[in-house]
Amino acid sequence: MAYSLKDINNAIRSDPKGFVEAGDAEFARKIDRAAQKIADNHARSHIVLLSGPSGSGKTTTSKKIQARLEQMGIKAHAVSLDNYFQTVDPETSPRNRDGLIDYESPFCLDMDLLNRHFKMLDRGETIHIPKFEFARQMRSAIHSNPLQLGKDEIAIFEGIHALNDIITGKNPNAFKLYISARSSVTGEEGVVFKGTWLRLARRTVRDAKFRAWEPQVTMKMWSNVRRGEKLYISPFKDNADFMFDSSLPYEVSAIKPYALPLFQQLRPDMERYEEIGHLLEAYPLFETLEESYIAPDSLIREFIGGGIYDD
Repeated sequence: MAYSLKDINNAIRSDPKGFVEAGDAEFARKIDRAAQKIADNHARSHIVLLSGPSGSGKTTTSKKIQARLEQMGIKAHAVSLDNYFQTVDPETSPRNRDGLIDYESPFCLDMDLLNRHFKMLDRGETIHIPKFEFARQMRSAIHSNPLQLGKDEIAIFEGIHALNDIITGKNPNAFKLYISARSSVTGEEGVVFKGTWLRLARRTVRDAKFRAWEPQVTMKMWSNVRRGEKLYISPFKDNADFMFDSSLPYEVSAIKPYALPLFQQLRPDMERYEEIGHLLEAYPLFETLEESYIAPDSLIREFIGGGIYDD
């Protein structure tokens, strides 16, 4: 799908409130469709596997689906696959081509424990979800969360590797959902803003706001993130039962006041600066959307803050 730059700018000038509400309403319809498909499948499996690349809005989307399912009488529990990271061991951890520990690899996860837990949940047994401590790069020896699913309950396991064959191959009945910002924005001469740039902007703003990371840090990581996507995420998206486009028609204009100053801090000698140059050329083409028009439950709030889903 592609949005029209002309239509975006005209809508923001003439009726920004209506434009945002229409975009949110379409997003809500996608949530409804995903939730219905999950509900239709839950007699076959209590497990939902939700994957998507960095910046795709997995957290907010999964929470919205969770809320919609509960309105339908199905209690949903969200579980992050990050909890299944194995304690980092320099001797055995996977390495990338530069010899560094490959934190994007699915083999950083305890696949045996994960698949065992899926089977136990489908049998109605209690599992104890581990807790990974990122500060210490190790699994906690004392903290875990018990989970048991009743007849009308499901667990949504969310993470970048959720659709990997290592997982889906052993859980064929689980409902599989892939989320990404897949739409671009086009002008008279073609694409002016790529879907990939939506995710880069989201991540750069989120990292600066919630992790206190300079944009240089995000960009330094971005190449490895993209490499991991091409190796470990994109090849498995066709495993999905439902693909969810998490882009919003108003988001470039909404995130512009946050993203543009961050990208302007980057130096021309940085890796991938050519991509940043295109972003810097693109943003002035868009009218700016005032934050006051952005609803508290908008997916964009996951990145700029001020939302109802903020932890």
